[in-house]
This record gives sequence, structure tokens and C-alpha cells, in this order.
Amino acid sequence: MFDPEAKTIKAMTPMLQRVVVVDPQPHSARFTGELMRNIAHAQVWVAESNEKAMRMVGSYDPDIVFVEMAAGEVNGAAFTRELRRSRLKCRYAPVIMVTSQATAAGILSARDAGVHEFLRKPFTMKDLLRRLEAVTLRQRDWVEAVGYIGPDRRRFNSGDYSGPLKRRSDAQVTPDAARMAQALKILRSSIAAVDIDPEQAMRSMLVQASDLQKAGMAVADLKLTTAAIDFGRYLAEIEPKGAPYDKAQLQQRAAPLLAYMPREDNEKAACAA
Repeated sequence: MFDPEAKTIKAMTPMLQRVVVVDPQPHSARFTGELMRNIAHAQVWVAESNEKAMRMVGSYDPDIVFVEMAAGEVNGAAFTRELRRSRLKCRYAPVIMVTSQATAAGILSARDAGVHEFLRKPFTMKDLLRRLEAVTLRQRDWVEAVGYIGPDRRRFNSGDYSGPLKRRSDAQVTPDAARMAQALKILRSSIAAVDIDPEQAMRSMLVQASDLQKAGMAVADLKLTTAAIDFGRYLAEIEPKGAPYDKAQLQQRAAPLLAYMPREDNEKAACAA
């Protein structure tokens, strides 16, 4: 007999081989670890504090991280923000926050820290599988801004939702125009923040230059593609020299790209200035 759950688990397994559980409670950590071993025959490491967890993820490069929201020396939101802003390869790894004290404020805090999914205790195997499927087989776009680093927040906690999509932006594939508009907004805000957080601003600008190049190629816009390539080359030239970066020069170099900003966004920016 065909078993769709078994097929899903088989598809997810290669992406769940290395697991870090950040939880100071031994029983809870053991429960999560045993479930992951049963599901994917995963290697599991446990950290009892944020400090140990950061050392562990740097050493083992996990495919996925489970983190307690707040208990003892663990603060899930703080850990996730530190991971996302690090230079570790696993900074992109899915993070699932686990807690028995779920509040609206806590869920928003988790989302804004860059968490992929939220899992309430006590949870069942079915609950866990839905979250794992969401972070492995229904991956969201990655956002590399200055104020936020992590998966697109518009589909947060998608493992909980199985109803109809209500907005055009809920489509599985972001339209090229929407993707380009978001990249331009992030680029503009990154340039504005270059004096405040130069390292992350530079990382963000490099990502947006790459995304805009892809967008230009997707819509066959040679002018946009060329402008993105030129801006990316300029960033690659100045990035090794380090901060401070010349904001006025960045704005000048980015002008051909920012000219593609939708009119309503430019008007909003002008009003806010």
C-alpha cells in the first residue's frame, strides 16, 4: 500500500542528518533527539546554553537546529539572531523554536529573530513532521537585510496552516516584479545603514546585487542586469578594504538600480525623509 508519509520522510531524510538541540532540560532534549533519530537516523548533539550551542553549531555544521524559547541559560531568540549574523555556513540552517509557553509576543519575537517554525509542547510526531516538511520541502526565500536576517516572514509557521492562500504574495513562487521590488527596498535601507552596521550592510548589498542581476536576466532587462553586475563588482572591490564605506559613493553607484524602485515606494521614502 502507498504510504505518503513514508515517501515524505524519505525525501526529507538527506536534509536532516545533523541535528543540534539547544535545551537545558535533559528529558525534553532527549525526547526531541530520539524522535529525530527515529525519523532520519540523524546524529544529534545537545547544548544546554546559548554559549555552548554556538560552539557546537560551528563545529558540527547542523542541517537543522531545535532551540528552546527561554529556559535557564537558553534564549532561543538571542541564539537565532547570533547564528543568523554569524559567518558560519550553517547560519542558513532551519531553526525550529520549541516552547510550552506560547504567547503572541513570543511567536512574533521568534519570527523576527529569524526562526523558521514554532513548535508548541507537548507535540506529537505528526506535529513535528509537519514542521520538518515545511523547512525542508517547502523552503521560503531567504531575506538578507540589516534589521532582519532569515526566511521570508510572510509565511511564518507554515506547518500550522493548510487552508487556502489569501493574497497574491502567498504564491509559492514570488513573481519577478515582487522579488525585484523587495531587493530594491532592502538595498536602499542597507545603504542607509552603512554607517551604523557596515558589515551586515555590505553583506546585504552583495546579496541584493546578486538577486537583482538574476531578476534582470529573468525579465530579459539588459540595462538592469548590467547595472546589477556593475554594482556587484564595485562592492566586491571595496568590501575587502573594510569599513568605513562612502555612503554618498554607494548611493551614486546604486542609482541606476534604485531608479527601478516602484514610484509609490519612492514617494513613501520622500515623505519619510
